Amino acid sequence: MDEGTLSLLILGLAVVLFVWNRLPVDVVAVLVVLALWATGVLSFTEVLAGFGDPVVIFIAALFVVSEGIDSTGVTAWAGQAIVRYAGTTRSRLLIAVTALCAVVSALITLNGAVAALLPLVVMLAVRIGQPPSRMLMPLSFAGSAGSLLMLTGTPVNIIVSDAANDAGAGAFPFFSFAIVGLPLVVGTIALSVLLGPRLLPATRPAHPAADLAVHARTLDVHYDVRGGFYRLRVLEFSPLLGQSVRDVDLTSYPDVTLVGVEDGHGRARKDAAFAVGDVLVVTGPSDQIDSLTADSLLAVSMAPTPVVDLMTRDTGLVEAVIPPRSALVGETVFPGMHRGRDLVIVAVQRMGKDRGHRHTQLAEGDAILVHGPWAVLDELGADRDVLLVDSPELVRRQAVPWGPKASVAVAVLVGMVVLLATGAVPPAMAGLLAATAMVLTRVVGPRQAYRAVSWQIIVLIGSLIPLSGAIQASGGADRIADLIIDTVGTGRPYLLLLALFLLTAALGQMVSNTATVLIVAPIAVAAAEGTGTSVKPVLMLIAVAGAASLLTPISTPANMMIMSPAGYRFGDYWKLGLVVMAWWLLTALVIVPLVWPF
Repeated sequence: MDEGTLSLLILGLAVVLFVWNRLPVDVVAVLVVLALWATGVLSFTEVLAGFGDPVVIFIAALFVVSEGIDSTGVTAWAGQAIVRYAGTTRSRLLIAVTALCAVVSALITLNGAVAALLPLVVMLAVRIGQPPSRMLMPLSFAGSAGSLLMLTGTPVNIIVSDAANDAGAGAFPFFSFAIVGLPLVVGTIALSVLLGPRLLPATRPAHPAADLAVHARTLDVHYDVRGGFYRLRVLEFSPLLGQSVRDVDLTSYPDVTLVGVEDGHGRARKDAAFAVGDVLVVTGPSDQIDSLTADSLLAVSMAPTPVVDLMTRDTGLVEAVIPPRSALVGETVFPGMHRGRDLVIVAVQRMGKDRGHRHTQLAEGDAILVHGPWAVLDELGADRDVLLVDSPELVRRQAVPWGPKASVAVAVLVGMVVLLATGAVPPAMAGLLAATAMVLTRVVGPRQAYRAVSWQIIVLIGSLIPLSGAIQASGGADRIADLIIDTVGTGRPYLLLLALFLLTAALGQMVSNTATVLIVAPIAVAAAEGTGTSVKPVLMLIAVAGAASLLTPISTPANMMIMSPAGYRFGDYWKLGLVVMAWWLLTALVIVPLVWPF
């Protein structure tokens, strides 16, 4: 059996496994690599070469850049701006959020955009009394269209541009995709607004997502911390030095209550004498606290602050529950107490009732409200002695718009776009420079950067690039192209575009659009060359068809992300998806040949 037949046989088996959907897509991709090597179609070095391809490096770097933009609250800031200016009318809100998703998709990929905006859109739907199902599918579809606004919008664009360059036609300029992408975005949003109410189900999820954008107000309602407390630090030469805690005389300040005393390491003091750095936690009127502070040479390290003001760019709040067998069970705490590294207990609840300023011996099921720097709050997620009600990272992303380093993250993104648009450096190098800048400026931590990369997509692309090359080099692509040419005939470029669109779109509903384009691109190039058609219009159409994964929830991670929050079923996607896909096909057949002649 010749190599061309073997490569096509491996391709066919891969498509069957993708459609079967019983194995993870990255496992199927690795099996493809092993099959190419075991059958001798490619050497050991050739089957691993895909992981060093510039396309793979560029896509991995984009994940890190996307994480920098999202984690610093840029998307939350954009979402809140929409709420301010779009009002509460369904159509205006839908236009605003879908347009935002389209733009964000072009910058940080479809999956990153939908993941960032999903909680916001669910919250907006609830606020205006609309089921989330009427807004989430338009969000994903508009994001798919928006991925065609720039080269970096989707791996598909990068693969197609690279294929055009390899075919000798030259790469697509950075913003050239917008010529087709902009009409797709406008049409997709218009169809969603006009036909969405008729074609989308009015379902609600069984477990609605939490609206963390108003997390501080939620905590303010559930915890009685309006009285507040002061943390007063003992300074050198304070008259309290040497006195026992029990001997503190507050008779001159009748409304001041001493809640507790801690040493400089956060340990509760009872009988020991005061030392420099000890902290008194007190409550009372501000004028009497001021007098106490001045008379006893104390420094205010924390004053009563509304809960909503404790949520800032640098610090936040987290609600934690004491689980069974926690080492904290039996420990005595009180509001204002310093706990751990830079953490302060703000309030304590038992059985849903606030304990006030009393000392509480912690028991299973008690809830504590903790204030501190975001980085320290994040570390609590790994502490087995507490269970966090909400992830500090998710709270920060939704509740703190334009957080620390947001301006730096945007500047890095703009720099990357300029490098890509001008062609000053290769795309992979521009992506690496941007990702490195995100880490060096501490917008994204090293571990956070590794977590941000979707290794499944990296393995998928790195494994299928060798298959794409093998199909082309062995003559397999020419064989399929010949079948297409025999079907549509020569001298009929529009029929060729139609056939390739249908082939790509059909595969893309069950197979990853990235995998689909890697498979179809060499076939499209061979078909174009066989019919004497220019490669660029054919490949641009493949990019549009590759992004048209709209009919099933398994076609893209973004479609899968919205399924549960919206309460969609498998068969809910095709109704609106088919109408939108028809618009995409019409747009591609009209615009592509005008801009990139046959």
